[in-house]
Amino acid sequence: MVDVPQEHFEKNTLKITLVLYSPSHSPLNINGSNVEIIKSTKFLGVDLAEDFTWSLNTSSITKKAQQRLYFLQRLRTAHLPPLILTTFYRGTIESILSSCITAWFGNCTVLDRKTLQWIVRTAVKVIGVSLPSIMNIYSTRCIHKANTALWMTPHTPLTHSSPSCHLERGTVAFGPTHPD
Repeated sequence: MVDVPQEHFEKNTLKITLVLYSPSHSPLNINGSNVEIIKSTKFLGVDLAEDFTWSLNTSSITKKAQQRLYFLQRLRTAHLPPLILTTFYRGTIESILSSCITAWFGNCTVLDRKTLQWIVRTAVKVIGVSLPSIMNIYSTRCIHKANTALWMTPHTPLTHSSPSCHLERGTVAFGPTHPD
């Protein structure tokens, strides 16, 4: 490990923001400058609020999904078959609704859940076929994650990352070469 002197790092406090999840903490001060405290931030596509509610995230998802619903309705007016409309829904709308759903949906308010289900119901009316409810999507994803966790062995990363070859040519391909 290389020790790098502290003077090689420059902290720009204008670019640093902080979300305080505990009101008992005092503001952060770096080199005499106070760090800006914000109410929410977006991390890995999920809106995180300081009060641990998911309403901001739900409204962001709803806004994106409504924009895509418009395009779904435009595709229906072009008289595309339900199979193509369903594929469009799953790729553009359901993927937004189910993004990190196992992290945030369990703590959503009833109003937020109804708003998300409204998106699904609207898509069902537009396409004309049954689609899984938002609760069904959440349950399926949670069960899949639980099953994955149950069947993982402690050394799963090692078995997935090491190359293996079951053929003789693969085992001798990088061996010593024979002189001619």
